[in-house]
Amino acid sequence: MERNETLGGILIAVFAALLSVAELVNNDLEEEMMIAHSQFVNYSNWYQSKSIKQSLKESELDYLTALMETGIIPEDKITSIKTKITRTKGMVLKYEAEKTEILVGSSNVPREYWAQDLDGEMGKITGINQWEQLSQDYETATKKFDLGKLLFQICIVLGAICIIIRDNKKLQKNFILLMLVFGAIGIIISVYGFILAP
Repeated sequence: MERNETLGGILIAVFAALLSVAELVNNDLEEEMMIAHSQFVNYSNWYQSKSIKQSLKESELDYLTALMETGIIPEDKITSIKTKITRTKGMVLKYEAEKTEILVGSSNVPREYWAQDLDGEMGKITGINQWEQLSQDYETATKKFDLGKLLFQICIVLGAICIIIRDNKKLQKNFILLMLVFGAIGIIISVYGFILAP
């Protein structure tokens, strides 16, 4: 009888330790997930601001082109307007290239097409799509750890019941067996969550 109670107590201690480790790792993953989500929002806003700037330049380009086509520009100003049109086209293309890099990330754009710097350095952009994927990967991993934590908590409850039931040795063994099954599943799911984490 006492052997089962001792085993139950030891298993409670083991699963409590595993629960603590899973909690610690899960907290780190949740923090990383929040950072990735925050960066996703920041980069999405950055992308939107580039889109607005590009739209303004496209409107300016349309206006200048329409002016040229009307023929109301004096001869001495045509060269100046053409220069302005060329510069504006260049800005539209520049914003398009920057948007692409912000969307997909520098690693997915050939080096010669890098258009957007980050703190003065080129090729350092992690794209919106990459932040979104990171956020989803962290979320998937944290869900696995949440499930693992739940299973460890169930193990601790089963161990407590095992210690309380002193009169029925067979029932104690069943609870110990259940603890081991739930614990093994919890360990497998937690390890899987750790593997899934970026």
